[in-house]
Amino acid sequence: MSFHDVVFPSRLAFGATGGPERRVEIVRLASGLEQRNARWSRSRRRYTISTGIKSFADLHNLLEFFEERGGPLNAFRFLDPVDHGSVPPGEAIAPTDRAIGAGDSETVEYRLSLGGGRLVTKPIEGTVRVAVDGVELPGAEYTVDPLTGVVTLQTAPVAEAVVTAGFEFHVPVRFDNAHLALTQTAFAAGEIPEIQLVEVFE
Repeated sequence: MSFHDVVFPSRLAFGATGGPERRVEIVRLASGLEQRNARWSRSRRRYTISTGIKSFADLHNLLEFFEERGGPLNAFRFLDPVDHGSVPPGEAIAPTDRAIGAGDSETVEYRLSLGGGRLVTKPIEGTVRVAVDGVELPGAEYTVDPLTGVVTLQTAPVAEAVVTAGFEFHVPVRFDNAHLALTQTAFAAGEIPEIQLVEVFE
């Protein structure tokens, strides 16, 4: 398994449906009560893309992207149209959006996170802003790994200083299709009924 640092084409992703999935085991007792057990510690995103009728050029680009990824073999980036930032769509990102850790005068590495155990591993380059105790750091005072979401500060924050960040991100996904069935619907157009994408836990 590996990750290809490319983004699923936005032109082909338009109209995608999907969102979080949680695996919860529910046992209904004879008394009518329930016992519920979370099988996953966090949610996993799933997406369905119904391409509709597209030009052969668009479908060729999709087939080429599928082949270059080895079908479901290699993961890639996908922009969730609703959930792709530290704030809801339409709101401005601020360096104080999300707490990502606390200083101890030694630690310089922090992981981007949305809270609730959901790590952000594929931030969008150039969007990450970082602050310590509410004061934004200049870009020269930290680096961000776009493939892991690890923020490295030049100077360790003092004990109990709150480290926060604002950012946009992609979801790492893979194809959940092993086969793409192309149908010609017109002289120079066709469709692939459904493309399934599933988030890859890292």
